[in-house]
Amino acid sequence: MRLTTMSDYAMRLLMYVGQHPERLCTISEVANAYDISESHLMKITHQLGLAGWLETVRGKGGGMRLAAAPAEINLGAVVRSIESDFFLVDCLASDTGCLLTGNCQLTSIISGALQNFMQYLDRYTLADLLAPSAEGASRLGPVAQPLTFHKRPSVMAS
Repeated sequence: MRLTTMSDYAMRLLMYVGQHPERLCTISEVANAYDISESHLMKITHQLGLAGWLETVRGKGGGMRLAAAPAEINLGAVVRSIESDFFLVDCLASDTGCLLTGNCQLTSIISGALQNFMQYLDRYTLADLLAPSAEGASRLGPVAQPLTFHKRPSVMAS
């Protein structure tokens, strides 16, 4: 299974904004921090705003901030609000006919795996992704580190 780039960027956006609670963040600064497209971030910002995860302020001096405390932003809920479908195999879509219907357990096994994946994400919040606290460090183990933001290395065309 692989989440879409939209989910990846949504998590990065929330983490960046969560690291700067004292001010509004702009799409261009987040795009610059991660070396990703502003137009992609605009779509994601809009979607996160509609879902209630971000508050946006338009106009000069505008930007975005979290619409809730990081501990109230559940990662599973964010992923569900961003991903358009979770059809890991074609037979999970309701409009597909499968020749193996009634003779195959793949659908139930894959559905169970997806349910376990989402339940695991539901155990965490944005607060768990930000600078570690005593509680966060114990939940994530000893590898929890404060976030630092690095641009992705540029890929040179050959």
